[in-house]
Amino acid sequence: MDEHDQLARQFEHHRGHLRAVAYRMLGSLTEAEDAVQEAWLRLSRSDVSDVGNLAGWLTTVVSRVCLDTLRSRKSRREDFVPDPIVTREDSGPGPEEQAVQADAIGLALLVVLETLAPAERLAFVLHDMFGVSFDEIATIVDKSPAATRQLASRARRRVQGKPVGDGDPGRQREIVNAFLAASRGGDFEALLELLDPDVVLRADAGAATAEFAGPAVSKLVRGARAVVEQALLFSRMAPYTELSLVNGMPGAATVVNGRLMGVMDLKVVDGKITEINILADLDRLEQLPIPA
Repeated sequence: MDEHDQLARQFEHHRGHLRAVAYRMLGSLTEAEDAVQEAWLRLSRSDVSDVGNLAGWLTTVVSRVCLDTLRSRKSRREDFVPDPIVTREDSGPGPEEQAVQADAIGLALLVVLETLAPAERLAFVLHDMFGVSFDEIATIVDKSPAATRQLASRARRRVQGKPVGDGDPGRQREIVNAFLAASRGGDFEALLELLDPDVVLRADAGAATAEFAGPAVSKLVRGARAVVEQALLFSRMAPYTELSLVNGMPGAATVVNGRLMGVMDLKVVDGKITEINILADLDRLEQLPIPA
């Protein structure tokens, strides 16, 4: 095996970890894959014979690529929904999805991460999710370790200020099924019973399109009654919507004529739905694999 093949083999060994880091940094599967590919290109052009910790070297490279991407972005709309990872519930995630889903990061947490400044997000993801030291992170964000610790601390306060979901797949499955049944039946009261009074609905349809039902425009809706009214507007798509795993927890996917038309993620706290995130942007959905 020549040196290039050996390097490629080592890189493939770390690919899952690098994708997991990049996905949490960016909330985009395609951008995460681009960042990982850029890391490979840089590795293939570098002399790493003196590198004692290749995983750490690659993590640093991917992190810097992600930081550049975050800094070059325009600010996200408040109704933006990150890319979900969707699989059929009865099949479970494949090896690649399992790598990205390590630690079962929820879509609701990714929504919170979107509100952080780039350096805050990087510090929080690397330290709190992957155990990277503040000394190492400091070299990436070009700040002192103390300042880097403060970045992570600010991010942590934002994240911890949000209620944590129940984390019970069985209970969430029941609630998702009940939500879908009530939506199909147009049962206003049943839907209302499932929702927390302060529930938030975030619907990201990208550019307005008539293809995914009339009301499929990006919006942020607060309050149980207003959310129920929106849920009923989407009811015509309910017959095509089935239970799926969304980032490792029960959610729903809408598939029409073999085309992924929508993904719904629910956050459940104390048995009530507190947050609903819907991705209905057809351009982005086309980049996601159909649950199979």
